[in-house]
Amino acid sequence: MAQFFTIYPQNPNIRLIRQAVEILRDGGIVVYPTDSCYALGCHLGDKTAITRIRQIRQLDDQHHLTLMCRDLSEISHYARVDNHKFRLLKAHTPGSYTFILDATKEVPKRLQHPKRSTIGIRIPDHPVALALLEELGEPMLSSTLILPNEDFPLTDAEYIREILEKQVDAVIDGGAVGLEFTTVLDLTGDEPVLIRQGKGTVQGFGL
Repeated sequence: MAQFFTIYPQNPNIRLIRQAVEILRDGGIVVYPTDSCYALGCHLGDKTAITRIRQIRQLDDQHHLTLMCRDLSEISHYARVDNHKFRLLKAHTPGSYTFILDATKEVPKRLQHPKRSTIGIRIPDHPVALALLEELGEPMLSSTLILPNEDFPLTDAEYIREILEKQVDAVIDGGAVGLEFTTVLDLTGDEPVLIRQGKGTVQGFGL
Protein backbone atom coordinates (compact mmCIF):
# COMPACT_ATOMS: atom_id res chain seq x y z
CA MET A 1 0.00 0.00 0.00
CA ALA A 2 1.30 3.43 -0.92
CA GLN A 3 2.53 5.67 1.88
CA PHE A 4 0.63 8.94 2.26
CA PHE A 5 2.28 12.23 3.23
CA THR A 6 0.58 15.56 3.81
CA ILE A 7 3.11 18.29 3.02
CA TYR A 8 1.93 21.88 3.12
CA PRO A 9 3.29 24.09 0.32
CA GLN A 10 3.60 27.10 2.64
CA ASN A 11 6.33 25.37 4.66
CA PRO A 12 7.26 21.90 3.37
CA ASN A 13 8.14 19.49 6.19
CA ILE A 14 11.77 18.53 5.54
CA ARG A 15 11.45 15.23 7.43
CA LEU A 16 8.61 14.10 5.15
CA ILE A 17 10.44 15.42 2.09
CA ARG A 18 13.45 13.26 3.03
CA GLN A 19 11.24 10.19 3.47
CA ALA A 20 9.75 10.73 0.02
CA VAL A 21 13.21 11.19 -1.50
CA GLU A 22 14.40 7.94 0.08
CA ILE A 23 11.49 6.19 -1.63
CA LEU A 24 12.63 7.69 -4.95
CA ARG A 25 16.23 6.60 -4.37
CA ASP A 26 15.05 3.08 -3.53
CA GLY A 27 13.33 2.77 -6.91
CA GLY A 28 9.85 3.89 -5.91
CA ILE A 29 7.27 6.00 -7.72
CA VAL A 30 6.01 9.11 -5.91
CA VAL A 31 2.90 11.13 -6.74
CA TYR A 32 3.59 14.79 -6.00
CA PRO A 33 2.04 18.23 -6.63
CA THR A 34 3.30 20.72 -9.19
CA ASP A 35 2.27 24.21 -10.28
CA SER A 36 0.05 22.71 -12.99
CA CYS A 37 -1.28 19.37 -11.68
CA TYR A 38 -0.23 16.22 -9.83
CA ALA A 39 2.56 14.17 -11.40
CA LEU A 40 4.29 10.80 -11.17
CA GLY A 41 8.00 10.92 -10.37
CA CYS A 42 10.86 8.45 -10.15
CA HIS A 43 14.64 8.31 -10.03
CA LEU A 44 16.28 9.26 -13.31
CA GLY A 45 18.36 6.11 -13.56
CA ASP A 46 15.81 3.50 -12.50
CA LYS A 47 14.66 1.57 -15.60
CA THR A 48 12.07 -0.47 -13.69
CA ALA A 49 10.40 2.60 -12.20
CA ILE A 50 10.37 4.29 -15.62
CA THR A 51 8.67 1.23 -17.11
CA ARG A 52 6.10 1.28 -14.30
CA ILE A 53 5.25 4.93 -15.01
CA ARG A 54 4.78 4.15 -18.69
CA GLN A 55 2.51 1.24 -17.72
CA ILE A 56 0.37 3.42 -15.43
CA ARG A 57 0.00 6.02 -18.17
CA GLN A 58 -0.01 3.44 -21.00
CA LEU A 59 2.64 5.40 -22.87
CA ASP A 60 4.89 4.13 -25.63
CA ASP A 61 8.50 5.19 -26.15
CA GLN A 62 7.45 7.95 -28.55
CA HIS A 63 6.04 9.95 -25.63
CA HIS A 64 8.47 12.26 -23.85
CA LEU A 65 8.82 11.83 -20.14
CA THR A 66 9.96 15.04 -18.47
CA LEU A 67 13.12 15.84 -16.56
CA MET A 68 12.11 17.95 -13.57
CA CYS A 69 15.07 20.20 -12.77
CA ARG A 70 15.90 22.54 -9.90
CA ASP A 71 17.48 25.32 -11.93
CA LEU A 72 19.01 26.40 -15.22
CA SER A 73 22.41 24.88 -14.45
CA GLU A 74 20.82 21.44 -14.32
CA ILE A 75 19.06 22.05 -17.61
CA SER A 76 22.33 22.90 -19.36
CA HIS A 77 23.81 19.61 -18.15
CA TYR A 78 21.12 17.55 -19.87
CA ALA A 79 20.13 19.72 -22.84
CA ARG A 80 21.91 21.79 -25.47
CA VAL A 81 21.11 25.42 -24.77
CA ASP A 82 22.59 28.33 -26.74
CA ASN A 83 22.50 31.95 -25.54
CA HIS A 84 19.14 32.72 -27.16
CA LYS A 85 17.47 29.65 -25.64
CA PHE A 86 19.08 30.34 -22.27
CA ARG A 87 17.53 33.81 -22.20
CA LEU A 88 14.10 32.37 -23.03
CA LEU A 89 14.42 29.75 -20.29
CA LYS A 90 15.67 32.28 -17.74
CA ALA A 91 12.70 34.56 -18.44
CA HIS A 92 10.08 31.80 -18.09
CA THR A 93 11.35 29.53 -15.31
CA PRO A 94 10.30 28.39 -12.86
CA GLY A 95 6.84 28.05 -14.36
CA SER A 96 4.22 25.90 -16.06
CA TYR A 97 6.24 25.10 -19.15
CA THR A 98 7.76 21.96 -20.62
CA PHE A 99 10.56 22.65 -23.09
CA ILE A 100 11.59 20.17 -25.79
CA LEU A 101 15.35 20.47 -26.24
CA ASP A 102 18.15 18.54 -27.90
CA ALA A 103 19.55 16.07 -25.38
CA THR A 104 23.21 15.98 -24.41
CA LYS A 105 25.24 12.80 -24.09
CA GLU A 106 24.45 12.83 -20.36
CA VAL A 107 20.87 11.71 -21.12
CA PRO A 108 20.49 7.92 -21.48
CA LYS A 109 19.15 6.89 -24.89
CA ARG A 110 16.10 5.25 -23.30
CA LEU A 111 14.97 8.66 -21.97
CA GLN A 112 15.27 10.43 -25.32
CA HIS A 113 12.71 10.51 -28.09
CA PRO A 114 13.80 7.49 -30.17
CA LYS A 115 13.80 9.36 -33.50
CA ARG A 116 14.79 12.89 -32.54
CA SER A 117 17.26 12.57 -29.61
CA THR A 118 15.29 15.18 -27.67
CA ILE A 119 14.18 15.45 -24.06
CA GLY A 120 11.39 17.33 -22.28
CA ILE A 121 12.66 19.56 -19.47
CA ARG A 122 10.83 21.62 -16.86
CA ILE A 123 11.48 23.72 -13.72
CA PRO A 124 8.29 23.63 -11.63
CA ASP A 125 7.05 26.60 -9.64
CA HIS A 126 5.79 24.69 -6.60
CA PRO A 127 7.45 24.60 -3.15
CA VAL A 128 6.90 20.86 -2.59
CA ALA A 129 8.23 19.86 -6.01
CA LEU A 130 11.25 22.12 -5.61
CA ALA A 131 11.92 20.81 -2.09
CA LEU A 132 11.93 17.24 -3.43
CA LEU A 133 14.37 18.17 -6.17
CA GLU A 134 16.62 20.06 -3.77
CA GLU A 135 16.79 17.11 -1.38
CA LEU A 136 17.27 14.63 -4.24
CA GLY A 137 20.14 16.69 -5.61
CA GLU A 138 19.46 15.75 -9.24
CA PRO A 139 16.60 15.84 -11.76
CA MET A 140 13.57 13.60 -11.31
CA LEU A 141 11.93 11.85 -14.22
CA SER A 142 8.27 12.78 -14.31
CA SER A 143 4.94 12.47 -16.11
CA THR A 144 1.60 14.22 -15.59
CA LEU A 145 -0.82 12.02 -13.62
CA ILE A 146 -3.57 11.53 -16.15
CA LEU A 147 -4.92 8.02 -16.51
CA PRO A 148 -5.56 6.26 -19.84
CA ASN A 149 -8.78 7.32 -21.59
CA GLU A 150 -9.18 10.34 -19.29
CA ASP A 151 -9.24 13.94 -20.49
CA PHE A 152 -8.09 15.59 -17.27
CA PRO A 153 -5.43 14.85 -14.65
CA LEU A 154 -6.27 13.63 -11.15
CA THR A 155 -6.43 16.37 -8.53
CA ASP A 156 -7.46 14.76 -5.22
CA ALA A 157 -4.57 13.11 -3.35
CA GLU A 158 -6.73 10.76 -1.27
CA TYR A 159 -8.55 9.54 -4.37
CA ILE A 160 -5.19 9.09 -6.11
CA ARG A 161 -4.00 6.84 -3.28
CA GLU A 162 -7.28 4.91 -3.40
CA ILE A 163 -7.01 4.01 -7.07
CA LEU A 164 -3.21 3.75 -7.38
CA GLU A 165 -2.25 2.36 -3.97
CA LYS A 166 -0.82 -0.82 -5.52
CA GLN A 167 0.87 0.91 -8.44
CA VAL A 168 2.80 3.71 -6.71
CA ASP A 169 4.88 3.79 -3.55
CA ALA A 170 3.94 7.15 -2.07
CA VAL A 171 1.39 9.92 -2.54
CA ILE A 172 2.15 13.46 -1.39
CA ASP A 173 -0.94 15.50 -0.59
CA GLY A 174 0.09 19.07 -1.31
CA GLY A 175 -3.43 20.45 -1.35
CA ALA A 176 -5.43 21.65 -4.31
CA VAL A 177 -3.73 21.91 -7.68
CA GLY A 178 -5.10 22.88 -11.06
CA LEU A 179 -6.44 20.94 -14.03
CA GLU A 180 -4.35 22.75 -16.63
CA PHE A 181 -1.40 21.05 -18.29
CA THR A 182 1.89 22.78 -18.89
CA THR A 183 2.48 24.71 -22.07
CA VAL A 184 4.83 22.66 -24.26
CA LEU A 185 7.31 24.49 -26.49
CA ASP A 186 9.79 22.93 -28.90
CA LEU A 187 13.07 24.86 -28.71
CA THR A 188 15.13 22.56 -30.92
CA GLY A 189 14.95 24.87 -33.96
CA ASP A 190 15.89 28.48 -34.56
CA GLU A 191 12.48 29.70 -33.35
CA PRO A 192 10.13 28.31 -30.66
CA VAL A 193 7.28 26.10 -31.85
CA LEU A 194 4.12 25.76 -29.76
CA ILE A 195 3.25 22.08 -29.28
CA ARG A 196 0.52 22.51 -26.67
CA GLN A 197 -1.07 25.59 -25.15
CA GLY A 198 -1.51 25.11 -21.42
CA LYS A 199 -1.19 27.14 -18.26
CA GLY A 200 1.94 29.04 -19.23
CA THR A 201 1.48 32.13 -21.39
CA VAL A 202 3.25 32.18 -24.76
CA GLN A 203 3.93 35.93 -24.56
CA GLY A 204 7.63 36.54 -24.87
CA PHE A 205 8.31 33.61 -27.19
CA GLY A 206 7.65 35.51 -30.43
CA LEU A 207 4.69 33.32 -31.37
